Amino acid sequence: MIKVLDVTLRDGGCVNNFNFGQGYMDRILHALENARVDVIELGYLDEKDGTQRERTQFSSEQAIRQTFLTEKVPGQQYVAMVDFGKFDLQKLQPRQEGDIDGIRLAFHKKDWHQALEMGRVVLERGYQLYIQPMLTLRYSDMELLELIQAVNQQLPEAEGFYIVDSFGEMRSTDVTRLMQIVDHNLKPEMTLGLHSHNNLQLSYANAMALLAYPTRRNRMLDASVMGMGKGAGNLNTELLLEHMNLYHDGHYRIAPLLELIDQVIRVIHQEHYWGYAAEYYLSAVHHCSPSYASHFYNRHMLSMDQVAQLLESIPEEKKISFDKELAESLYRSYNRKRQMDDGAVLEGLGKAFSGRSVLLIAPGKSIAREKEKILHMLFSPEVVSVGLNQFVFDTDFVLTTRPEVYRQALERGCRVIAPSNIGSADDGAAVIDYEKWIVDGEKTQDSSGVVGLMLAKSLGASQIVLAGFDGFSGDVTENYWEAAMRKPISSEEAQERNAFYRQLIAWISETVPVRFLTKSRYQSI
Repeated sequence: MIKVLDVTLRDGGCVNNFNFGQGYMDRILHALENARVDVIELGYLDEKDGTQRERTQFSSEQAIRQTFLTEKVPGQQYVAMVDFGKFDLQKLQPRQEGDIDGIRLAFHKKDWHQALEMGRVVLERGYQLYIQPMLTLRYSDMELLELIQAVNQQLPEAEGFYIVDSFGEMRSTDVTRLMQIVDHNLKPEMTLGLHSHNNLQLSYANAMALLAYPTRRNRMLDASVMGMGKGAGNLNTELLLEHMNLYHDGHYRIAPLLELIDQVIRVIHQEHYWGYAAEYYLSAVHHCSPSYASHFYNRHMLSMDQVAQLLESIPEEKKISFDKELAESLYRSYNRKRQMDDGAVLEGLGKAFSGRSVLLIAPGKSIAREKEKILHMLFSPEVVSVGLNQFVFDTDFVLTTRPEVYRQALERGCRVIAPSNIGSADDGAAVIDYEKWIVDGEKTQDSSGVVGLMLAKSLGASQIVLAGFDGFSGDVTENYWEAAMRKPISSEEAQERNAFYRQLIAWISETVPVRFLTKSRYQSI
């Protein structure tokens, strides 16, 4: 028997911090039930971050029954996931008829001995148990055999054992090899499952490898509607069910999922992007958490080649779990490789900036709408103008923090200001020391806007005038006048960036008057 387990409400919740809202939660659940999906994962159990309702990160299994799973469809199963260490399974209440049917227990290799002990508790409380060894590819053959043997001995009643491709790095050959090990050694009564991610666009191919594998054992495949999941996402439920109907005597209904995609999932996707992207491919080939790749790439300053170099620098023992502090340290170290004395450069720039109005023109969409207003100020003899990562206007200087813009500015013959992490005096650029002009905090802020503001303040501007400093929106089409500069950003990230710039500009205003020439989300509210 082959079953499909849908993870939209749980793995999909990693996209929107599980904030589906009760209405969307109910619609997703009912669509999955109407599609006749075999097993539905309702969310996480998490003591610290879980809530009672509105979200699929629940404080307890009782919260699921009381506020979400109020009625069960006969013939379908309902489960929740626990990441080992985030929920005390001793607090599980003995299972009642209306409760979830099972627990999926996920754990890292270092925790597997303790995790299996907790698995015993799950079974004793009357729940089905699925064993989910995260990053299964990280186990040597001997380690995997040791784990399987322990499961056979300690948890022989477990419902299933999974191959988990946490980083989306597995090829079909990896899946087949691991299946052979598990199939030949795991108790035959246990289901063999596969949970994959789509970093290499191989989730579907890997699912086909599992389906083609010759075994009498029951199998299970995880999927989510429209592949909804963190980063590159997951195997698509609608695609898998169609395949099962065609080739494995499935009796699934696709229409409820298509309606769900049209009315719910697409709406979420517009605000919270997921899907294949080059940075997630890089995380897979460098065998590390995709959170590292997205962290570096979302700085909007690095080329893909630079992201790859940073991923290569992550210590092997740190690749498994994202460490934000380490990521920031690596980023800063990478950019500080070329420290320099920029005193002479600053002296020259000071002659141009001191005592004058400095017009900083950022690449927001407003520069197209307010072109005449900007041009009027641009031609004033009292103004020194600086274009930030854009060439819409013929400015006195171009300040860039992006390698590709730096090259373009040199080719155009612009007077270029660039930080030392990308610029070279040999190119004729005015190169300033990277470390002096950034804001170094929990997250390094080194955009052209930050560097431009800090530089104008330091060089004695009489006032700073901002154009094109529109601020960020979760709607990517609202960001930047040039579509090529746009990268997906969540509403939460947009709010964080806007709050940072608002605070920075307020701080600079204490020393130098700052005014907005075009409308901005950075203006005081």
